[in-house]
Amino acid sequence: MTKTSKRPVKPRRLPSIPILTERFLPQILQMKKWLKRSAILFAIFAVFVCGLLIFLRTQSLPAATISQTSQMLDLNGNVIDTFHAGENRRSVKLEDISHYVVEATLAIEDRRFFDHSGFDVKGMARAVMVNVQSMSARQGASTLTQQLARNLYLTHERTWQRKMKEAMYTVQLEMNYSKDEILGMYLNQIYYGHGSYGIEAAAQMYFDKHANELTLAESAMLAGIPKGPKYYSPYLDMKNAKDRQRAILHAMMEGGAITKEQADSAYAEVLNFQSLEAGQSEGFAPYFRDYIRSIAVDKLGIDEHMLNEGGITIYTTLDPEAQQAAEDAIKKTMPAKSEQQAALIAIDPRNGYIKAMVGGRDYKTNQFNRVFAQTRQPGSSFKPFLYLTALQSGYMTPVTRFKSEPTVFTFDEGRKTYEPHNYNDKYANEFIDMRRALAGSDNIYAVNTIMTVGADKVIETARKLGIKSATMQPVPSLALGTFPVSPFEMASAYGTFANAGIHAEPVAIVKIEDRKGNVIYEAKQQSKQAISPAEAYVMTSLMESVFDEGGTGHRVSSIMKRPVAGKTGTTAADAWLVGYTPELATAVWVGYDKDRNLSVAEAHLAAPIFAQFTEKALATVPPKIFPIPAGVANVFIEPESGKLALDTCPTRRLETFISGTEPTEACGTPASAGEEGGAAKEDGAGAAKRHSWWQDLKRWWTD
Repeated sequence: MTKTSKRPVKPRRLPSIPILTERFLPQILQMKKWLKRSAILFAIFAVFVCGLLIFLRTQSLPAATISQTSQMLDLNGNVIDTFHAGENRRSVKLEDISHYVVEATLAIEDRRFFDHSGFDVKGMARAVMVNVQSMSARQGASTLTQQLARNLYLTHERTWQRKMKEAMYTVQLEMNYSKDEILGMYLNQIYYGHGSYGIEAAAQMYFDKHANELTLAESAMLAGIPKGPKYYSPYLDMKNAKDRQRAILHAMMEGGAITKEQADSAYAEVLNFQSLEAGQSEGFAPYFRDYIRSIAVDKLGIDEHMLNEGGITIYTTLDPEAQQAAEDAIKKTMPAKSEQQAALIAIDPRNGYIKAMVGGRDYKTNQFNRVFAQTRQPGSSFKPFLYLTALQSGYMTPVTRFKSEPTVFTFDEGRKTYEPHNYNDKYANEFIDMRRALAGSDNIYAVNTIMTVGADKVIETARKLGIKSATMQPVPSLALGTFPVSPFEMASAYGTFANAGIHAEPVAIVKIEDRKGNVIYEAKQQSKQAISPAEAYVMTSLMESVFDEGGTGHRVSSIMKRPVAGKTGTTAADAWLVGYTPELATAVWVGYDKDRNLSVAEAHLAAPIFAQFTEKALATVPPKIFPIPAGVANVFIEPESGKLALDTCPTRRLETFISGTEPTEACGTPASAGEEGGAAKEDGAGAAKRHSWWQDLKRWWTD
């Protein structure tokens, strides 16, 4: 009989999965629910996307807005410039464009163009990483298709609505056109600067070639301009243009389109740019038109694409008659074969409107606007700011006298000396007053004045009147205008004298309207009372003497048929006449661009330009005297002593003072009661009117 084994039986181990399942059952059920919902949402999204794509496929693209023309109008509403015209766009087929242009454009703008469907996801991710690392928007991710959609159909406003439309139009472009067609449209419509749209127009404007003839170096240069025509145009900034060209050549090399040797050779190649065509670069008031562009973009924030393509209208302050008078005066006065340059800026002192602007003699060969040059010394045309400071100081009046003779001045507590000279070393060798010193431009008197009132005070006065950008040091030579000032600021500052002491900030753009007529910008006049009306009038009275006999502007007094005040200025390399009437403040500068001194004859050209321009620009405006404000005293003085002139004085002159500063000591004895002229001191307004009308009539009708 077999024995049964008595070995113990181990209990069977129950599976753990049911326990785990039971424990996590709620979570599993919840996960299934979410998965089911996600699947439903994904299905809905997929249906929505498919429906949207089908819908977009059936919709027609909107009419392109690229053909909208922006206009610039003068003060009378006449068109003086258009920012886009059809003749500047020349469309060509993609096969008629150099392959270097295509490769350069793709390398810098959208290197994955043929791999994406309108949106470069990898490019977006890369841009986000770069921008996050740099904490700035250094890199964008717009594809060529997106740029084309934006340029053809939309404005450049930064709103979510515009971005949504851009995305839809991008999809439609990709659905309706092939990649080659999109690339061709892009290259035919993009803006290359200076009114040139499309690669064919750009090739002809910059190099006088067709688009299919462009070399690697030329293609890389042109491909860099659309990013910012203002910054990368070789006509405006060659350094920026070459830096951009180098970046594009490097991108092409990285993408395998060219070798390093080709890139280096192309960068070293000297490009032959042709001069800007007359129809694109000259025309009426070219320097003013450039100024308007810069104001609109840099100061007002108008997008360049909107300026060139958005159909906006810019209303400017340009007076066509005044502008023509300015151009004619310079052309008539300056010798045709001379390399000497000229600049003129005219501002209405009552509202700051810029009426005329000429920045040079030939815009076609040189687009530098000398109206804003901050490298030219104003010379003696700076002296009115000095003498205004003297009148305000209480130390000096128009009859304060200094001796005009060679003088060595000591300053900086005796550590330094300064020895100024009069023009051609001509001195009166006698005591002269402020009127005579200003009219004859005596430098010794001017330095005596600045030593009396303080150079710091003179700088402060100049700032109040609008001389803001100039760097001025408180030294004696400041009195002679040795620190550079732009003609623009000189005209603006002199306008303060013409406008009863009120300084009106210059204005060039009155308003801007969009294509629908909505006002998107409107200028607000900015004016302030910089000096008192009495101070402005006394300075005007003194500067009128510049055009009287013995004054430095007397040579053109026969041309002027109206009251005018101003001051000449002459240095070795610069000649000025800055002056004004009640309606117009004008600065004229003549000189050479490079280090070259003026001859005596060349230094005398600023005055006739000023005189001819002023008379022609105001030909339809009746002559007006400068209005006499309250706070002005007009008394007869004896010129030799500066004392009040009674009837027995041998000589008398009517002089203008700020009330309370006129002399009290008399010369001579009064006439008997009832005699004509018995009163030594006349009513200010009445005496000034007789004096002004007599001098004005003498000037208007004698010649």
